[in-house]
Amino acid sequence: MRTIMVTGGAGFIGSALIRHIIHHGSERIVNVDCLTYAGNLQALASVSDSHRYCFERINICDGEAVRAVLARYQPDVIVHLAAESHVDRSINGPAVFIETNIVGTYTLLEAARDFWQQLPTLRRDAFRFHQVSTDEVFGDLGDTQEAFHEQSPYAANKAGADHLVRAWHRSYGLPVIITNSSNNYGPYHYPEKLIPLTIRNALEGKAIPLYGQGTQRRDWLYVADHAEALYTVMQRGRVGENYAIGGRCERRNIDVVNAICTELNALDIARPEGVTDYRELITHVEDRPGHDVRYAINCAKIEQELGWKPRESFESGLRKTIRWAIDHPRWWLRDTDGIGTSR
Repeated sequence: MRTIMVTGGAGFIGSALIRHIIHHGSERIVNVDCLTYAGNLQALASVSDSHRYCFERINICDGEAVRAVLARYQPDVIVHLAAESHVDRSINGPAVFIETNIVGTYTLLEAARDFWQQLPTLRRDAFRFHQVSTDEVFGDLGDTQEAFHEQSPYAANKAGADHLVRAWHRSYGLPVIITNSSNNYGPYHYPEKLIPLTIRNALEGKAIPLYGQGTQRRDWLYVADHAEALYTVMQRGRVGENYAIGGRCERRNIDVVNAICTELNALDIARPEGVTDYRELITHVEDRPGHDVRYAINCAKIEQELGWKPRESFESGLRKTIRWAIDHPRWWLRDTDGIGTSR
């Protein structure tokens, strides 16, 4: 049985990946997470009893703890998802982003390199370090992704982490793969990003904040599709390659918010007092500094080389996300600190 170590496995994308592998794969999973505000083991309740699932609560910046986990579980693949990920938070407090996303990635790479170098030849050849990154490292785009042009502290330190991973491949031979995905959405999303925040505020009858006029464009990827793509890359991706993962669902933020409100308006559910049309809750707020106008992903490479394509359209994924939120009110009613409007 192969062993896959997932850092940040209690987070939004990490938990989706673990659920996908437990349900559709045969590998043993080691979830490494320090459970910050965005990590929640409830997202793994459906698989936590599996004999193929293990959890280790450690911080990836703790090199000794990381090395101990590697020695104990002997992973064949490391999927690195642990990261601080919200742009607004990176603007308000960049230090923790640099610590986790750059120092943490460096610490993990060094531990992985030492572990990999001690493996027998056949296991060395099969070992992979999979860096999971974001389209935000490319900044504002034209038709497709270009060279790095990051414009927020979050994007800058994710780009720095990607550069470190490439350097450990070129300098030391560590077998790495990097993926960059577009905006994810779906069940178990911490309610600070655009889609879960809009759904939560609408269901509570609160103002739905939207930066500027909401004309920023994003490509949207249903999180279960992303999990399947990551698993596909893990199995068949080529060492040293970069794969872009997108949903082919580019929308303006204002259109995303309106689509959510329209879906909610059509549902036969109890509405907050005084709300007749959820669109009346949309509130335009001052745009954030350095807000990128457009992110987009050209996912032709992963489609052509590995045969992966997203299963969900934006409309079908959004309906599933809204239905899940309505059925799981305890998830989005939990305390948050109010940070977040849109990416």
